Amino acid sequence: MKPGAAKLESLVNSHEGEAVEALSKMISIKAVSPYAGGPGEKERADFLQELLDLWGLKPQRFDYADDSGIVRSNVVAKFGSEKRTLWIVAHIDTVSEGDLSLWKTDPYIAHVENGRVYGRGSSDDGQEVVAGMYALRVVKESGLELRYNIGIALVADEEVGSRFGIIKLLEEGIFAENDLFIVPDSGSKDGSEIEVAEKGILWLKITVRGKQVHASTPQLGINAFRESAKLVSMIDGSLHLKYGARDAKFDPEISTFEMTRHEKNVDSINIVPGKETFYMDCRILPGYRVEDVLNDVKNVAAAAAAKGIAIDVEPVSIVEPSETRENAEVVEELSAAIRDIAKVEPRLIGIGGGTCAAYLRQKGMDAAVWTTEDPVAHQPNEYAVISNMMKDALTFAYMCVR
Repeated sequence: MKPGAAKLESLVNSHEGEAVEALSKMISIKAVSPYAGGPGEKERADFLQELLDLWGLKPQRFDYADDSGIVRSNVVAKFGSEKRTLWIVAHIDTVSEGDLSLWKTDPYIAHVENGRVYGRGSSDDGQEVVAGMYALRVVKESGLELRYNIGIALVADEEVGSRFGIIKLLEEGIFAENDLFIVPDSGSKDGSEIEVAEKGILWLKITVRGKQVHASTPQLGINAFRESAKLVSMIDGSLHLKYGARDAKFDPEISTFEMTRHEKNVDSINIVPGKETFYMDCRILPGYRVEDVLNDVKNVAAAAAAKGIAIDVEPVSIVEPSETRENAEVVEELSAAIRDIAKVEPRLIGIGGGTCAAYLRQKGMDAAVWTTEDPVAHQPNEYAVISNMMKDALTFAYMCVR
């Protein structure tokens, strides 16, 4: 253990009540994306900026108007005068509450019970927003000698593509390539899992056009439903055959290609549909390129098209696979801190979901994804475990001091 560990732990513990209060206030400020019917992050960013200001941390604000003119807000703060910075990149937006009947309490009024704080966004990513902020405060208050500056980037828009969050901040030149990055947006109950790799993400909208006719005279038309079913089978078979590699870091350890959403076609049973639109969610292992998968789907579609049949393949989202070197400094430093603070042996994993780490890695920056959390993100009755929040704050702070 480092000499300053006891002092840091004492400071972290002294702020537990305030940290719970800050998380509770965050939950009460709805920060759902406008693309999901919410107000965006501005009001929540105002609150967090005020806290950082109160602590003398002089935060910077980065606001961007989205396509509808709604302001999407990011807050950045840093403490220290070292050459390098350990950044905590946590997102302040949340998904919507979903079916309210499944919630035992109001999702936007924090409920504290049995060491947990319940509410939408409490775990994803409120617990780590607060942990990162209090790590920053504790390092400042401790007066201990620093190894790295400590910085926090509270980013917008993570749940719906990051266009107005980490992607924009990377364009601002805030971060240096040799900085260290922790993205606290995925983890395990005991804090042992460090995510160092993410599958690529390809979302596709595929439309098949034939000719609508009465179901009693199908010979006069082209059944887009039938042609769509044939196409699904061809795409599924070809992708699984070509992209069949396995990587034991991931669960599942293969690339996945799933047909998901399906748009409404016709209103009556006796109508042969002339148009079918369906969607695919592809999660692609590192070592493959998302663009190659997209081109292969387009080629299969072109081969399946025939006289009277048109097939359009439209990418909805593209994120290339990303990896951080297993011996990267941030991975080794985080592993050492986990051993000292959590008393568990770290394990390096990959995930199929996407985080802000992917965009950092694309710029050549080493990022590790880590939290101590229960797997309740996006669920009704989502909660944060208070002891996990404070332990993670201590871990972040511990990494920065000598």
